[in-house]
Amino acid sequence: MNTSVKTALPERVKTNQTIAYCAAFIALGMISASLGPTLTGLARHTSSGIAQASWLFTARSLGYLLGSLGGGRLYDRVRGHPLMAAALLLMAVAFSLAAVIPWLWLLALVLLVVGLGEGTVDVGGNALLVWVHRSRVGPYMNALHFFFGLGALLSPILVAQFVLRSGDITWAYWVLALLILPVPLVLLRLPSPHDEGEEEAIDRPRQETNGRHWGLVFLIALCLFLYVGAEVGFGGWIFTYAVTLGLADETVAAYLTSLFWGSLTLGRLLSIPLAVRLRPQTLLLVELLGCVVSVSLMLLFPGSLAAVWIGTFGVGFSISALFPTIISFAESRMRITGQVTGLFFVGSSAGGMTVPRIIGQLFEPLGPRVTMWAILVDVLIALGVLVVLLSFSRRMTKPAISRQESDG
Repeated sequence: MNTSVKTALPERVKTNQTIAYCAAFIALGMISASLGPTLTGLARHTSSGIAQASWLFTARSLGYLLGSLGGGRLYDRVRGHPLMAAALLLMAVAFSLAAVIPWLWLLALVLLVVGLGEGTVDVGGNALLVWVHRSRVGPYMNALHFFFGLGALLSPILVAQFVLRSGDITWAYWVLALLILPVPLVLLRLPSPHDEGEEEAIDRPRQETNGRHWGLVFLIALCLFLYVGAEVGFGGWIFTYAVTLGLADETVAAYLTSLFWGSLTLGRLLSIPLAVRLRPQTLLLVELLGCVVSVSLMLLFPGSLAAVWIGTFGVGFSISALFPTIISFAESRMRITGQVTGLFFVGSSAGGMTVPRIIGQLFEPLGPRVTMWAILVDVLIALGVLVVLLSFSRRMTKPAISRQESDG
Protein backbone atom coordinates (compact mmCIF):
# COMPACT_ATOMS: atom_id res chain seq x y z
CA MET A 1 0.00 0.00 0.00
CA ASN A 2 1.24 3.48 -0.86
CA THR A 3 2.22 5.18 2.40
CA SER A 4 2.45 8.68 0.88
CA VAL A 5 1.06 11.71 2.68
CA LYS A 6 -2.73 11.63 2.31
CA THR A 7 -3.57 15.19 3.34
CA ALA A 8 -3.90 18.10 0.95
CA LEU A 9 -0.56 19.79 0.42
CA PRO A 10 -0.07 23.57 0.43
CA GLU A 11 0.83 25.32 -2.82
CA ARG A 12 4.38 25.98 -1.60
CA VAL A 13 4.99 22.24 -1.22
CA LYS A 14 3.49 21.55 -4.65
CA THR A 15 5.79 24.17 -6.14
CA ASN A 16 8.83 22.57 -4.50
CA GLN A 17 7.76 19.13 -5.70
CA THR A 18 7.39 20.42 -9.26
CA ILE A 19 10.84 22.06 -9.12
CA ALA A 20 12.37 18.79 -7.87
CA TYR A 21 10.79 16.83 -10.74
CA CYS A 22 12.10 19.39 -13.23
CA ALA A 23 15.61 19.04 -11.75
CA ALA A 24 15.33 15.26 -12.07
CA PHE A 25 14.33 15.68 -15.71
CA ILE A 26 17.34 17.90 -16.43
CA ALA A 27 19.50 15.01 -15.17
CA LEU A 28 17.42 12.53 -17.18
CA GLY A 29 17.81 14.63 -20.33
CA MET A 30 21.59 14.89 -19.90
CA ILE A 31 21.96 11.12 -19.57
CA SER A 32 19.50 10.31 -22.36
CA ALA A 33 21.17 12.60 -24.92
CA SER A 34 24.73 11.46 -24.19
CA LEU A 35 24.78 8.13 -26.00
CA GLY A 36 24.55 9.49 -29.55
CA PRO A 37 27.53 11.90 -29.34
CA THR A 38 29.61 9.31 -27.44
CA LEU A 39 28.73 6.25 -29.52
CA THR A 40 31.91 6.39 -31.60
CA GLY A 41 33.97 6.90 -28.42
CA LEU A 42 32.34 3.90 -26.74
CA ALA A 43 32.97 1.88 -29.92
CA ARG A 44 36.67 2.81 -29.66
CA HIS A 45 36.75 1.90 -25.96
CA THR A 46 35.34 -1.55 -26.73
CA SER A 47 37.16 -2.10 -30.06
CA SER A 48 33.86 -2.58 -31.89
CA GLY A 49 32.22 -1.24 -35.05
CA ILE A 50 29.22 1.06 -35.35
CA ALA A 51 26.81 -1.80 -36.12
CA GLN A 52 27.97 -3.67 -33.01
CA ALA A 53 27.91 -0.55 -30.86
CA SER A 54 24.32 0.15 -31.93
CA TRP A 55 23.37 -2.72 -29.60
CA LEU A 56 23.98 -0.24 -26.80
CA PHE A 57 20.79 1.61 -27.81
CA THR A 58 18.92 -1.67 -27.53
CA ALA A 59 20.41 -2.55 -24.14
CA ARG A 60 19.64 0.84 -22.62
CA SER A 61 16.12 0.85 -24.06
CA LEU A 62 15.49 -2.67 -22.76
CA GLY A 63 16.49 -1.47 -19.30
CA TYR A 64 14.23 1.53 -19.76
CA LEU A 65 11.35 -0.79 -20.68
CA LEU A 66 11.90 -2.91 -17.56
CA GLY A 67 12.18 0.19 -15.41
CA SER A 68 8.97 1.60 -16.87
CA LEU A 69 7.01 -1.60 -16.31
CA GLY A 70 8.32 -2.33 -12.83
CA GLY A 71 8.46 1.31 -11.74
CA GLY A 72 4.89 1.94 -12.83
CA ARG A 73 3.64 -0.73 -10.44
CA LEU A 74 5.94 0.34 -7.62
CA TYR A 75 4.76 3.96 -7.66
CA ASP A 76 1.23 2.68 -6.89
CA ARG A 77 2.53 0.81 -3.85
CA VAL A 78 5.38 2.77 -2.23
CA ARG A 79 6.32 6.40 -1.64
CA GLY A 80 7.39 7.98 -4.89
CA HIS A 81 10.26 10.21 -3.83
CA PRO A 82 12.52 7.57 -2.21
CA LEU A 83 11.95 5.34 -5.25
CA MET A 84 12.86 8.11 -7.69
CA ALA A 85 15.91 9.08 -5.58
CA ALA A 86 17.18 5.49 -5.59
CA ALA A 87 16.75 5.30 -9.38
CA LEU A 88 18.74 8.52 -9.86
CA LEU A 89 21.59 7.20 -7.68
CA LEU A 90 21.58 3.95 -9.65
CA MET A 91 21.88 5.95 -12.89
CA ALA A 92 24.81 7.99 -11.56
CA VAL A 93 26.82 4.97 -10.39
CA ALA A 94 26.22 2.90 -13.53
CA PHE A 95 26.92 5.85 -15.83
CA SER A 96 30.26 6.58 -14.17
CA LEU A 97 31.29 2.94 -14.66
CA ALA A 98 30.28 2.95 -18.34
CA ALA A 99 33.13 5.32 -19.20
CA VAL A 100 35.89 2.83 -18.36
CA ILE A 101 34.53 -0.56 -19.48
CA PRO A 102 36.54 -2.16 -22.33
CA TRP A 103 34.13 -5.01 -23.20
CA LEU A 104 31.02 -4.38 -25.28
CA TRP A 105 28.91 -7.06 -23.55
CA LEU A 106 29.64 -5.65 -20.09
CA LEU A 107 29.07 -2.09 -21.29
CA ALA A 108 25.69 -3.16 -22.69
CA LEU A 109 24.81 -4.67 -19.30
CA VAL A 110 25.76 -1.46 -17.47
CA LEU A 111 23.76 0.66 -19.91
CA LEU A 112 20.81 -1.67 -19.34
CA VAL A 113 21.09 -0.67 -15.65
CA VAL A 114 21.25 3.00 -16.67
CA GLY A 115 18.08 2.47 -18.71
CA LEU A 116 16.42 0.76 -15.73
CA GLY A 117 16.98 3.93 -13.70
CA GLU A 118 15.88 6.17 -16.57
CA GLY A 119 12.59 4.32 -17.01
CA THR A 120 11.84 4.49 -13.29
CA VAL A 121 12.59 8.22 -13.11
CA ASP A 122 10.62 8.99 -16.28
CA VAL A 123 7.50 7.12 -15.15
CA GLY A 124 7.76 8.65 -11.69
CA GLY A 125 8.18 12.23 -12.85
CA ASN A 126 5.14 12.03 -15.12
CA ALA A 127 2.87 10.13 -12.72
CA LEU A 128 3.79 12.18 -9.64
CA LEU A 129 3.32 15.46 -11.51
CA VAL A 130 -0.17 14.37 -12.58
CA TRP A 131 -0.97 13.45 -8.96
CA VAL A 132 0.22 16.88 -7.78
CA HIS A 133 -1.64 19.02 -10.34
CA ARG A 134 -4.48 16.74 -11.56
CA SER A 135 -6.65 18.36 -14.28
CA ARG A 136 -4.40 21.46 -14.36
CA VAL A 137 -1.34 19.40 -15.31
CA GLY A 138 -1.13 20.50 -18.99
CA PRO A 139 1.30 23.45 -18.76
CA TYR A 140 3.23 21.81 -15.91
CA MET A 141 3.69 18.69 -18.03
CA ASN A 142 5.07 20.76 -20.90
CA ALA A 143 7.38 22.55 -18.45
CA LEU A 144 8.62 19.21 -17.09
CA HIS A 145 9.56 18.01 -20.56
CA PHE A 146 11.06 21.40 -21.37
CA PHE A 147 13.59 20.74 -18.61
CA PHE A 148 14.26 17.29 -20.04
CA GLY A 149 15.06 19.05 -23.32
CA LEU A 150 17.26 21.55 -21.48
CA GLY A 151 19.33 18.70 -20.03
CA ALA A 152 19.48 17.04 -23.45
CA LEU A 153 20.64 20.34 -24.95
CA LEU A 154 23.46 20.76 -22.42
CA SER A 155 24.70 17.17 -22.64
CA PRO A 156 26.24 17.18 -26.17
CA ILE A 157 27.83 20.59 -25.48
CA LEU A 158 29.51 19.22 -22.35
CA VAL A 159 30.58 16.10 -24.22
CA ALA A 160 32.06 18.17 -27.09
CA GLN A 161 34.02 20.38 -24.69
CA PHE A 162 35.48 17.48 -22.69
CA VAL A 163 36.37 15.55 -25.85
CA LEU A 164 37.99 18.67 -27.28
CA ARG A 165 40.14 19.14 -24.17
CA SER A 166 40.94 15.53 -23.23
CA GLY A 167 40.51 13.68 -26.52
CA ASP A 168 38.22 11.13 -24.86
CA ILE A 169 34.70 10.76 -23.42
CA THR A 170 35.65 9.50 -19.93
CA TRP A 171 35.57 12.84 -18.10
CA ALA A 172 32.31 13.76 -19.82
CA TYR A 173 30.66 10.65 -18.35
CA TRP A 174 32.06 11.29 -14.87
CA VAL A 175 30.94 14.93 -14.78
CA LEU A 176 27.43 14.06 -16.00
CA ALA A 177 27.19 11.41 -13.27
CA LEU A 178 28.26 13.93 -10.61
CA LEU A 179 25.64 16.44 -11.75
CA ILE A 180 22.88 13.94 -10.93
CA LEU A 181 23.80 13.56 -7.26
CA PRO A 182 22.16 16.68 -5.70
CA VAL A 183 18.70 15.80 -7.05
CA PRO A 184 18.03 12.70 -4.88
CA LEU A 185 18.90 14.73 -1.77
CA VAL A 186 16.24 17.31 -2.67
CA LEU A 187 13.60 14.66 -3.39
CA LEU A 188 14.15 12.91 -0.05
CA ARG A 189 13.34 16.14 1.83
CA LEU A 190 9.87 16.49 0.25
CA PRO A 191 6.64 14.55 0.91
CA SER A 192 5.52 12.19 -1.85
CA PRO A 193 2.17 12.84 -3.56
CA HIS A 194 -0.30 10.01 -4.08
CA ASP A 195 -3.01 9.03 -6.54
CA GLU A 196 -6.29 10.56 -5.38
CA GLY A 197 -8.21 9.13 -8.35
CA GLU A 198 -10.31 6.83 -6.18
CA GLU A 199 -11.10 9.56 -3.64
CA GLU A 200 -11.96 12.57 -5.75
CA ALA A 201 -15.18 13.13 -7.70
CA ILE A 202 -14.63 12.31 -11.35
CA ASP A 203 -16.91 13.66 -14.07
CA ARG A 204 -19.26 11.20 -15.78
CA PRO A 205 -17.63 11.07 -19.24
CA ARG A 206 -14.28 10.22 -17.67
CA GLN A 207 -15.81 7.55 -15.45
CA GLU A 208 -17.59 5.92 -18.37
CA THR A 209 -14.42 5.99 -20.50
CA ASN A 210 -12.28 4.56 -17.71
CA GLY A 211 -14.27 1.32 -17.67
CA ARG A 212 -13.04 0.31 -21.12
CA HIS A 213 -9.89 2.35 -21.48
CA TRP A 214 -7.44 -0.41 -22.34
CA GLY A 215 -7.89 0.12 -26.08
CA LEU A 216 -7.08 3.77 -25.50
CA VAL A 217 -4.03 2.80 -23.42
CA PHE A 218 -2.78 0.60 -26.29
CA LEU A 219 -3.19 3.35 -28.91
CA ILE A 220 -1.49 5.94 -26.70
CA ALA A 221 1.36 3.51 -26.00
CA LEU A 222 1.68 2.88 -29.76
CA CYS A 223 1.83 6.65 -30.42
CA LEU A 224 4.58 6.93 -27.81
CA PHE A 225 6.39 3.95 -29.37
CA LEU A 226 6.53 5.76 -32.71
CA TYR A 227 7.26 9.21 -31.28
CA VAL A 228 10.12 8.09 -29.02
CA GLY A 229 11.47 5.90 -31.81
CA ALA A 230 11.71 8.99 -34.01
CA GLU A 231 13.18 11.16 -31.24
CA VAL A 232 15.81 8.67 -30.07
CA GLY A 233 16.52 7.55 -33.62
CA PHE A 234 17.13 11.10 -34.83
CA GLY A 235 18.88 12.36 -31.68
CA GLY A 236 21.01 9.25 -31.43
CA TRP A 237 22.07 8.99 -35.09
CA ILE A 238 22.27 12.58 -36.39
CA PHE A 239 25.87 12.79 -35.07
CA THR A 240 27.02 9.66 -36.92
CA TYR A 241 24.88 10.58 -39.95
CA ALA A 242 26.58 13.96 -40.39
CA VAL A 243 30.10 12.61 -39.78
CA THR A 244 29.72 9.61 -42.11
CA LEU A 245 28.35 11.76 -44.95
CA GLY A 246 31.36 14.06 -44.52
CA LEU A 247 29.14 17.05 -43.71
CA ALA A 248 30.78 17.75 -40.33
CA ASP A 249 33.64 16.70 -38.07
CA GLU A 250 32.94 15.26 -34.62
CA THR A 251 32.89 18.61 -32.81
CA VAL A 252 30.49 20.22 -35.30
CA ALA A 253 28.33 17.09 -35.30
CA ALA A 254 28.09 17.29 -31.49
CA TYR A 255 26.80 20.85 -31.84
CA LEU A 256 24.36 19.61 -34.47
CA THR A 257 23.07 17.14 -31.89
CA SER A 258 22.74 20.04 -29.44
CA LEU A 259 20.77 21.97 -32.05
CA PHE A 260 18.26 19.12 -32.19
CA TRP A 261 17.82 19.05 -28.43
CA GLY A 262 17.93 22.84 -28.26
CA SER A 263 15.13 23.26 -30.79
CA LEU A 264 13.16 20.58 -28.95
CA THR A 265 13.69 22.54 -25.72
CA LEU A 266 12.63 25.81 -27.35
CA GLY A 267 9.51 24.16 -28.74
CA ARG A 268 8.60 22.82 -25.29
CA LEU A 269 9.08 26.27 -23.78
CA LEU A 270 6.74 27.83 -26.34
CA SER A 271 4.25 25.00 -25.88
CA ILE A 272 3.70 25.85 -22.20
CA PRO A 273 1.31 28.77 -22.97
CA LEU A 274 -0.02 26.95 -26.06
CA ALA A 275 -1.09 24.01 -23.88
CA VAL A 276 -3.51 26.37 -22.12
CA ARG A 277 -4.99 27.77 -25.36
CA LEU A 278 -4.99 24.89 -27.86
CA ARG A 279 -6.55 21.45 -27.76
CA PRO A 280 -4.04 18.58 -27.47
CA GLN A 281 -5.41 17.11 -30.72
CA THR A 282 -4.49 20.26 -32.65
CA LEU A 283 -0.97 20.40 -31.25
CA LEU A 284 -0.33 16.74 -32.01
CA LEU A 285 -1.42 16.95 -35.66
CA VAL A 286 0.50 20.17 -36.38
CA GLU A 287 3.70 18.87 -34.83
CA LEU A 288 3.69 15.56 -36.70
CA LEU A 289 3.11 17.35 -40.01
CA GLY A 290 5.99 19.72 -39.24
CA CYS A 291 8.25 16.74 -38.60
CA VAL A 292 7.30 15.19 -41.95
CA VAL A 293 8.21 18.43 -43.76
CA SER A 294 11.55 18.77 -41.93
CA VAL A 295 12.73 15.21 -42.59
CA SER A 296 11.60 15.47 -46.22
CA LEU A 297 13.81 18.57 -46.64
CA MET A 298 16.86 16.59 -45.50
CA LEU A 299 16.02 13.78 -47.93
CA LEU A 300 15.55 16.17 -50.84
CA PHE A 301 18.98 17.81 -50.23
CA PRO A 302 21.10 15.05 -48.65
CA GLY A 303 24.45 16.66 -49.49
CA SER A 304 23.58 20.10 -48.15
CA LEU A 305 24.85 20.99 -44.67
CA ALA A 306 22.40 23.90 -44.62
CA ALA A 307 19.49 21.50 -45.20
CA VAL A 308 20.76 19.30 -42.37
CA TRP A 309 20.93 22.27 -39.97
CA ILE A 310 17.47 23.53 -40.97
CA GLY A 311 15.96 20.03 -40.97
CA THR A 312 17.49 19.20 -37.60
CA PHE A 313 16.04 22.35 -36.07
CA GLY A 314 12.68 21.63 -37.69
CA VAL A 315 12.48 18.04 -36.47
CA GLY A 316 13.37 18.99 -32.90
CA PHE A 317 10.99 21.96 -32.84
CA SER A 318 8.16 20.02 -34.48
CA ILE A 319 8.15 17.00 -32.17
CA SER A 320 9.00 19.00 -29.05
CA ALA A 321 5.64 18.84 -27.28
CA LEU A 322 4.40 15.48 -28.58
CA PHE A 323 5.26 13.49 -25.47
CA PRO A 324 3.84 15.83 -22.80
CA THR A 325 0.80 16.58 -24.97
CA ILE A 326 0.00 12.88 -25.36
CA ILE A 327 0.27 12.41 -21.58
CA SER A 328 -1.97 15.45 -20.98
CA PHE A 329 -4.44 14.07 -23.53
CA ALA A 330 -4.45 10.74 -21.68
CA GLU A 331 -5.09 12.49 -18.34
CA SER A 332 -8.20 14.09 -19.80
CA ARG A 333 -9.56 10.70 -20.87
CA MET A 334 -8.73 8.34 -17.99
CA ARG A 335 -7.41 8.00 -14.47
CA ILE A 336 -3.62 8.00 -14.58
CA THR A 337 -2.20 5.41 -12.18
CA GLY A 338 1.40 4.32 -11.87
CA GLN A 339 0.52 1.12 -13.72
CA VAL A 340 -1.09 2.97 -16.64
CA THR A 341 1.85 5.38 -16.82
CA GLY A 342 4.20 2.41 -16.79
CA LEU A 343 2.38 0.86 -19.76
CA PHE A 344 2.71 4.13 -21.66
CA PHE A 345 6.42 4.08 -21.02
CA VAL A 346 6.73 0.45 -22.04
CA GLY A 347 5.52 1.64 -25.43
CA SER A 348 7.93 4.55 -25.49
CA SER A 349 10.90 2.46 -24.35
CA ALA A 350 10.13 -0.21 -26.94
CA GLY A 351 10.21 2.50 -29.61
CA GLY A 352 13.51 3.83 -28.30
CA MET A 353 14.86 0.29 -28.42
CA THR A 354 13.55 -0.70 -31.85
CA VAL A 355 13.94 2.26 -34.23
CA PRO A 356 17.60 3.15 -33.42
CA ARG A 357 18.46 -0.56 -33.63
CA ILE A 358 16.85 -0.84 -37.08
CA ILE A 359 18.79 2.21 -38.23
CA GLY A 360 22.00 0.72 -36.84
CA GLN A 361 21.54 -2.53 -38.74
CA LEU A 362 20.80 -0.74 -42.02
CA PHE A 363 23.30 2.09 -41.64
CA GLU A 364 26.40 0.36 -43.04
CA PRO A 365 24.86 -1.88 -45.75
CA LEU A 366 22.47 0.80 -47.13
CA GLY A 367 24.34 3.96 -46.24
CA PRO A 368 23.68 6.82 -43.80
CA ARG A 369 20.68 8.20 -45.73
CA VAL A 370 18.64 5.26 -44.47
CA THR A 371 18.52 7.15 -41.16
CA MET A 372 16.17 9.81 -42.52
CA TRP A 373 14.08 7.34 -44.51
CA ALA A 374 13.50 5.31 -41.34
CA ILE A 375 12.52 8.46 -39.41
CA LEU A 376 10.12 9.55 -42.18
CA VAL A 377 8.36 6.18 -42.33
CA ASP A 378 8.09 6.15 -38.53
CA VAL A 379 6.49 9.61 -38.40
CA LEU A 380 4.04 8.85 -41.22
CA ILE A 381 2.85 5.74 -39.37
CA ALA A 382 2.56 7.84 -36.20
CA LEU A 383 0.34 10.30 -38.07
CA GLY A 384 -1.97 7.46 -39.11
CA VAL A 385 -2.10 6.02 -35.57
CA LEU A 386 -2.92 9.47 -34.17
CA VAL A 387 -5.92 9.78 -36.51
CA VAL A 388 -7.15 6.37 -35.30
CA LEU A 389 -6.55 7.37 -31.67
CA LEU A 390 -8.55 10.60 -31.96
CA SER A 391 -11.42 8.82 -33.72
CA PHE A 392 -11.46 6.02 -31.13
CA SER A 393 -11.39 8.52 -28.28
CA ARG A 394 -14.35 10.45 -29.68
CA ARG A 395 -16.38 7.24 -30.05
CA MET A 396 -15.67 6.33 -26.44
CA THR A 397 -16.60 9.68 -24.91
CA LYS A 398 -19.59 10.58 -27.08
CA PRO A 399 -22.03 8.02 -25.59
CA ALA A 400 -21.05 9.05 -22.05
CA ILE A 401 -21.59 12.73 -22.83
CA SER A 402 -24.97 11.96 -24.40
CA ARG A 403 -26.06 10.06 -21.27
CA GLN A 404 -24.93 12.93 -19.06
CA GLU A 405 -26.97 15.42 -21.13
CA SER A 406 -30.05 13.19 -21.00
CA ASP A 407 -29.68 12.82 -17.23
CA GLY A 408 -29.53 16.61 -16.95
